[in-house]
Amino acid sequence: MPTQTVDLATARRYVNSARYRSLDELCGGDPQMQDLIARGKRLIDKNIPILILGETGTGKEYLSRALHAYSERRAANWVAVNCASIPESLAESELFGYCKGAFSGALPGGMKGKVQQADGGTLFLDEIGDMPFSLQTRLLRVLSEREVIPLGAAHPVPVDVHLICATHQDLKTLVAQGRFREDLYYRIAGGVLRLPSLRTRADKRALIIQMIADEMSGQHIDERIIAPQALQQMLAYPWPGNLRQMHAVVRYCCAVMNGDRIEVADLPEELMESFAPSAPASNHFEGLNTVSASNSVSNMRSIVPQAGVADILPRQSGGPLGDERMRVIDALVGSRWNISAASRQLGMCRASLYRKLRQLDIPHVRDQAMPAHLASYAA
Repeated sequence: MPTQTVDLATARRYVNSARYRSLDELCGGDPQMQDLIARGKRLIDKNIPILILGETGTGKEYLSRALHAYSERRAANWVAVNCASIPESLAESELFGYCKGAFSGALPGGMKGKVQQADGGTLFLDEIGDMPFSLQTRLLRVLSEREVIPLGAAHPVPVDVHLICATHQDLKTLVAQGRFREDLYYRIAGGVLRLPSLRTRADKRALIIQMIADEMSGQHIDERIIAPQALQQMLAYPWPGNLRQMHAVVRYCCAVMNGDRIEVADLPEELMESFAPSAPASNHFEGLNTVSASNSVSNMRSIVPQAGVADILPRQSGGPLGDERMRVIDALVGSRWNISAASRQLGMCRASLYRKLRQLDIPHVRDQAMPAHLASYAA
């Protein structure tokens, strides 16, 4: 069988390029992405707020930056705010700024908030679904009145920003649960762009070569840089972490390769294990290796002491919150309470999952009494 080649012209465009791509460079030939980019180009200068949806790691920030670079506002600032990473107590001053003497510990000259910093340009609100409810009201006013009132200010300051928001969550569900303002949802969802997951994209081959070219900048790159079998395993892998995971895997492969191309042996364990035959579980770790969504609660009882299970399971049973609570617990048990793995399975970042644990009143296993031989699984 002849060796399958890749679009090297596409890959070489990325060598020595900036971290962020142009809109056209975000697509290696996938029809879904081509349609999304075409719609994004039509929307960007129409003064319509854009909402980018997609799983964690699909490139929402990259798309936002590329849309800004394509727009008439490209010479002005593109300002990003991750709503999930800002402590609720600091979110208001971070977004809207404050005047001199607004509160104890304030900077002597005050501070411009992110909204003012983006004046004339683009404001990117990532993980908008995690924005505190109280802050949503103030944001709605900013969008409606096109002005912001910094903390301690007597008068509003006019602002002109193009808003792009992004989230991996279902905002309509959050609205139904009373956790996201319905009027704000309709305000920010003027034009919706849904990024496809990597596993459904038809341009994975071009993306892999593109990323290898990035890592080996300045070197001659062709299709021989990766062994056919290694490439096939990467193409067959489901990529739950999407583009972010693929980039991490490519960086690892380029770092450990011992020769002039990437071999199967250079692939990280997560890819190798996904193609390895399942080994029968044994001894007291059996429950940890066989947990599934259907039996997670019963297996959980063999992993966590009975007191801990009793503390976790009964609360908020039934209804939307109860269903969501069980979904989160299933993911935690299935990942052996590894927060990083569970957050990937749930399609959210670590900060969002920790916040979700507090919202749903789910104590971490490490906070429960547990046998020493299981403690390492609660990291």
